[in-house]
Order: sequence, then C-alpha cells, then structure tokens
Amino acid sequence: MNINFKKTLLATAVLSATCMTQFTAQAQQTEDEMIEQIVVSGFRGSLIKAKDLKKDALGSQDSILAEDIADFPSLNLAESIQRIPGVTITREAGEGRQISLRGLNADFTQVQLNGMEALGTSSSAMDSRGTTNLSRSFDFNIFASELFNQIDVQKSYSAEMDEGGIGGTVKLYTAKPFDYDGFKSVVSAQAGDNSLTDDIGPRVAALVSNTWGDFGALVSLALSKRDTAEQGYNTYRWRPRNAQGSDISSLSPADQDAVNSGNLRFSRGSRYSQFNSEQTRVGATLALQYRPSDAFSLGLDALYGTLDNDRGEFHLQSRGSSSTALGCTGADYQGARNFCSALTEIEYNQNNEVIYSSWENTALHSESRDQEATTDISQLVLNAQWRVTDAFTVSGLLGHMESEYESNSAKVYLESFADMTIDYREDRFYGSNTYINGFDPTDINEYRYHEIDLQEDEVENSFDIAKLDADYLLSDNASLKFGGSFKKFEHSNNREQVGNALRSEWQSGEVSDVINPEFVYVNSIHKKQDWLSTDVGAVLNEFNVDRDIEYSDAPNEVIEETMALYATYEYDFLLPDSELRASFGIRYFDTDIQSSGIVNGSEYVTVERDYDGLLPTLNVAWYATESLVLRASAGKNVTRPTLGSLSVSGTVNTDPLFGSSGLSINAGNPGLQPFETINMEAAVEYYFDEVGYASITYFQKEIDNFIATNVSPIAYGDTGYPLSLIEGMVDENGNAQTPDSLYTFSQPQNLAESDFSGWEIAFQRDFDFLPAPFDNLGAIVNYTYSDGESLHNILVDGESVEVYRPFYGLSENIYNATMYYETDNWGVRVSAAYRDDYLTQVETSSSDQDEAGFHGTTYWDFSAFYNVNDNLKVTLEGINLSDEREEQYSDSDDRLYNTTVSGRTFYIGLTYSM
Repeated sequence: MNINFKKTLLATAVLSATCMTQFTAQAQQTEDEMIEQIVVSGFRGSLIKAKDLKKDALGSQDSILAEDIADFPSLNLAESIQRIPGVTITREAGEGRQISLRGLNADFTQVQLNGMEALGTSSSAMDSRGTTNLSRSFDFNIFASELFNQIDVQKSYSAEMDEGGIGGTVKLYTAKPFDYDGFKSVVSAQAGDNSLTDDIGPRVAALVSNTWGDFGALVSLALSKRDTAEQGYNTYRWRPRNAQGSDISSLSPADQDAVNSGNLRFSRGSRYSQFNSEQTRVGATLALQYRPSDAFSLGLDALYGTLDNDRGEFHLQSRGSSSTALGCTGADYQGARNFCSALTEIEYNQNNEVIYSSWENTALHSESRDQEATTDISQLVLNAQWRVTDAFTVSGLLGHMESEYESNSAKVYLESFADMTIDYREDRFYGSNTYINGFDPTDINEYRYHEIDLQEDEVENSFDIAKLDADYLLSDNASLKFGGSFKKFEHSNNREQVGNALRSEWQSGEVSDVINPEFVYVNSIHKKQDWLSTDVGAVLNEFNVDRDIEYSDAPNEVIEETMALYATYEYDFLLPDSELRASFGIRYFDTDIQSSGIVNGSEYVTVERDYDGLLPTLNVAWYATESLVLRASAGKNVTRPTLGSLSVSGTVNTDPLFGSSGLSINAGNPGLQPFETINMEAAVEYYFDEVGYASITYFQKEIDNFIATNVSPIAYGDTGYPLSLIEGMVDENGNAQTPDSLYTFSQPQNLAESDFSGWEIAFQRDFDFLPAPFDNLGAIVNYTYSDGESLHNILVDGESVEVYRPFYGLSENIYNATMYYETDNWGVRVSAAYRDDYLTQVETSSSDQDEAGFHGTTYWDFSAFYNVNDNLKVTLEGINLSDEREEQYSDSDDRLYNTTVSGRTFYIGLTYSM
C-alpha cells in the first residue's frame, strides 16, 4: 500500500463525509431552542473557564482563554504561554521566542495551529543564540497573541493525539464566528516606548464577527511596529594561547613564563556590542462557519502572519590571533610594515583566566552589519463534524500550511591598531575596555577598510494533512474513538556565503582602503562607549558589491510522510459518591524519510529510510469529590530528530586556526531513530468553588534513543571526502596536510537512554474570604522542579570520553507568580517569571569550553486597566520592569560569553468593543 494511495484514501474519505453530511444536514428539520447564555467576562471570568477546562480534561491540561491572553502583559504569543505551570521561554530582542515545557527544550514540544501540526522559523542576530532556527521548534514571536482566543497545553499523551511531543503539545486556536453571540467587533490601539530606543511603537488589533442564521464569518487583524535594542559586552569564548609573537618583555619573568606556557586563557573578541532592529509584525485570520443544525458543522480557517526584522549590528572588538589581543597581523596591504601587539600588564586568576591586560598596538575592528530577515506563514484548514446518530459522530480535517524564512546579511569591517586595556575585575560578566595613549575609537584617521562579508539564508517548510476521526458511543458509560491521518512534511534550507569580498583588491592596492568620510558616522547608542561605524549599504554601493548571492541548486532537504491509525476506549465508572473516568488507547505510525544534500563537497546524495511504532496510552481521572480530582497516566510517545541532525550534508574545516575545534568535519545522520519515551504521571488537584485550584503533579519520562553528537579522531583519508579539499593546507604545526592528518569527526548518534523526572505545584485563588476591599485580591503561583541528564561523547586529549550533562534548556527550578486586584471597573496585576541556569550546548572537542548556557533570570511585568464604560477600556502595560540582564556563560568554569540588556517597555492603549 503506497503512500500516495494512503493519502488519496484518507482525503477522499474526508471529502466524502463532508459532502454526505452537508446533504443530510440540509434535509433535516432543525428546531429553534431558547438557550440561556451566561456571559462571563474579565480576567476572573477567563480564569473560571480555564479552570473548568482543566478539571473536565481526562489528561493533564492547562488552558488560556481570550480575556486571559489579552490582559496579560505580553509582546507576543510566547509571553502569554509562559504563565502556564511548567512553561519557560527563551527571548530574542527582549521578547519571548521559544518555549520549554517541564524542563524539556522547544524541540520536544509539538505545536498545532487550528488542529494541524505547524512549524515557524525565525532567527537571532546573535551566533551564540543559534542564529537561524533549523530545528523542529516553533518560534512563537512570529504571532501576536491577539489573533488567538484559546491555547491548550496538553502535558499527558493520549492515542488520539498526533505523536511527536515528548514534552507536551501546545494547541493554538484562532477565533470562530460562533464563539460569539451574533455581532461582535473589537478594536484596540496601543503606543509603546522602550528605554533603549527613541521610537513610539504602535500596536493595532481588530476583530469583526457576525452570524446570519446558519452561517458565520470572522476577520481579525493584528499589526505592530517597534524598534528593539540590545546592548552589552561579549566574547567569542576564551582560548588558551601563548604570546603568538606579541612583545611581552615588559612583564615580570613569572608572568612571561605564564604566558609562554600557553595555559592562560585570553578572552576573544572582548567587544562592546549593539543590536538594533526595526520590527514589523502583521497577522490576519479569516474564519467561515456553516452550521445548519446541531448535528453538522463545516468550517474554513485561514491564517497569515509575517515577521520582518531590519537589523543593524555593531561591535568594537579585538581581532588579533584567534580574535584575542595577542599576535601579529603580518605585512600591511602594501607590504610596508608589520603589526605586533605588546602586552605590557597582566593579571590572571586561579583558573588562569586573564582578567586584566594592557596592550599597545593591538588589532582592533569596528564591525557593522546590515541584515534583513523575514518570516512568512500561511495556513488553510477545512474541517467538518457530523453527528450521524445520537451514538456516532465523525469529523474530518484537510489542511495545508507553509512557512518561508529569508535573510540577507552584509558586514563591513574597519581595521585599526589601538593602545587599550581589557578589564573583567569589577564585573566578571561585563568587561570594560579603556582606550589609552591618545587612541580615539571615533577618529576616522585611525581606521581603514578591512573586510566585506556576505551571507544569505533561506528556509522553507510545508505541511499537508488529511485526518478522519470517529467517536462511537457504545453505552451510557463507554465509547470508542478511532481514526487515521496522513501527514506530509517538507523542509529545505540553503545558505550561501562570500567572505572577504574585496580583500585581494585591497591587499594589491587595486582598490583603495581609505575610508570615505561620507559612509561612516560616530555610533553613540551604546551606554559605555562611542565608536566609528559604517553605513553598510553605502559602502557596498561604493565598491559595486552585489549583496544578492545566487543560491545553490542543491539545498538540504528533508521530506517526511507519516500514516497513523489509532483506537481509544473510554469508560466512565459511576462509583458511590464519586466517578472514575479511564481511557486506554493505542496508536500506530509509519514514517518514511527522504534526506538530500551535498556530501564530499560536491556530490548530491539522497538517502531514504523508514521506521514505525506502536504507542499505547492509559489515562485515568478519579473525581473523588466535587472538589478533589486524582489523575494518573502512562504511555509511550516519540519526538523525531531535529532537521539539522537528519541532514545528509557535511562541512569540512581545513584551517586549524579557524573556529574552536581545529581540523574538523561535521555531518548529519539521516539514519537516526526518533527519541522514544515512556511517560508516567500522577496528580492531585483540588478545585475551589469559584476561581481557583491547587495541584501537585509528579512526572517521569524514560527516554530511549537519545540523540547526541558522537565525536572521534579519524585520518582525513578515511573520511571519504576528496583530497582536493586539503591541497595547500597546513596543520596546526605548519606542516602540509596529508591523508594521515587527524580530523575531529562529529556526527549525531542515538546513544544511551536517559531518565527525566520532576514535580509541578500550582495554586490559583481569589481571596474572596478576606474583608473588603481585600476580597478583590487574588494570586496565581506555580513552581516546577525538573531533573534529567543525557549522555554525550566528547574528545579529551584525542580520546573519546562519555560524560553526562543536564538536558538542553533544562532549568532545574522555575516559577511564575502573579498578584492581581480586580473590580468591575479597574484592575492591576504584577507578574514575575523566574528560571534557573540552563545548558544550551555541550562542546565535543573545543579547546575554548566544555559547555555553554545561560544564567538564571527573573522578569517582572505589570498590567492595569480601567473601564471608562461598558465599551471602552484604557490599558497600561510594563514589560521587563527590572531591565534584566541576559547572561550567557562559557564553560563549566563560568566565564563570560555574552551579556545584554534590552530595556524596559511600556504600552498605553485603548480597547473599544461592541
């Protein structure tokens, strides 16, 4: 039974069911019923609805409803979701980007939009944050939260759910016309300001919905524009180096011996940095519904979103040997002179980290970067539901979604030679550079053109799905759910780079490296230092450099096709004074993978493979009393390997001084098996009469086929890569490379299993038991503890060594806390979100570091509203009130990698509804 037949069969079934139900529904005589509508609005109202959804769910679930999303201080969807127990977020330009669920990073969380799996790709301006997203994780900063009216976070798994989310599944729903009673319209407008920018950023959202008997239509729109800024100090990590030709004669004999030993670590880059962006976010939804009777409904949901970042990036950095302040630059472009730095003073700590140094004539670069990065997402979903009889219901879904990310980057470097000091003594995670002996970093006469680098990236993802589900009521207490689906996922990515675009022309003197004063300016945005920066576009025009690079005809591609079938049996045991609900299910999936890319530098290769599996699940909920619910679940689930890991392509670094790993080869592995996990969970939940609940949950995951990078030394001649790549290259000792030259070969592999467990505690309560006016107070508090390690294979002194490290993205302790005070006319809330340190990288063979990650953070937000009348509301929001520092560390010895602040953001707005 081939895949195309499977897809055609399911699609035909869905369409046939839709046509049949429409015909039958139109033939039915509907009766008008008077239904009492209880309208609950405001923050408390949304909490009541979310509590009821949580209580009624058979598995572990948390929800956010429209009022909740609209009222929480948030710049985008990620920041709305972070209030849910067990959720933490990563940030980009001061706002949320990706989420982690119960300590497992974003790769383990499946995201669905309007019932179908989704993938949205954006990027970071910072290499240390991973730049372009090539994983399966969803970038939530693409969407404004105003486009969605419900979010469900399902933490336990059931067979009727799509496989793929070991951490959990996040379901996002846009608004539908029958969500409202007749005509509904809302428009909101906000103006915002950030403490590090000068702009006034507008945010506008609008919704119009109406129903006309059996038919309804809804349109919503969200638009925001804002300038973002991050600034700070960072390194390219720290590297053990000797003098590298620098004059160290001014140092004491003991300090000279320490430098010559090569054991001292010098910071690389040692730079002040500024990251700016003009950000535009646009989103729109369209929903059409046809509901001729209670037995039949047909819906069409369309969604579009775009995130556009026009970025400027500026650095003032040391660029000597391995980007330290050490070493010699060699001859000038015209061969007139050599430049070697002099190290005149030095201080280092017990970890041999150079925390203070004074330099003469060290290489210094001013880097200016211009980048345009755009993400576009579109989705179209057709869904139908038909209650064939009182006991039998069928539903179907057809959907298509695609996302496209494109970026174009150009960098211009100016070179100078400075007398300066580099000092980490006062603040280990924020260095201080002082320029001495008359050097002025804003003087054009101190600089010349040095380098132009170009880069383009393109990432395309698409999903197609056909799904058919049935629910058959076997008795008053038992039901059987069954169905099937076909999904096709296609991914491609392409990157093209041009380095040193005019280096040969400048070196030969063919083109002058003298700077045109019209194309530079004094950059005075950074709070610590002014320096000379470049108008990148003007420089490219001056030298006729075309920044648009032609893409290769052979991108990296991954195509996945999955067929799945499931059946779930549910039974409701009516016990004396209590109720026990249970479900047992099993899901079968069969996945075919095709991965294509460049191997051996020039050969385009396609690899095909397949895997399948059975996923049993069990969920139990005992409603012991009206208020007390006990839950338990156990089951199996999978998460598929990241897209980068499945890539066929490999990269070969033949320059021993480039990067931190020396001579190395990195390649993907399309033969990887998916992560497999056995999930177990138990929870006790107590629900208060009105708003609120208290719960405690224990969860455990046994993860098999854990994927980590395997690294080993291998002779280049045994790698299969062409010898032409090493012709003319030398090793770290200056000797010509041969087929026997050792390279570090890194490739993802399925390694040993890992265990993961934790506790989740949540409390939500109105303080209505207090005397007035304190009875309007309330609190939402949750805490999650997670613990888990994974195996990594690293290279130590040329030997492969197995080590255990915490899971990527795992913060051992996280909490969210919100205090609120709300009356009928006004309300105010203050929220805090905390997460511990977490790991983002384990280095397999780097001399710079053994790991990298982030320090813990606490973000404080504020929100207030005042209802002028029944239709008009005034809002005030404050985000990142403490201007929290994001500190990225390098190595288990905890050295500075990157530190930035993004400023405080405030919004004032009006919302009018009818």
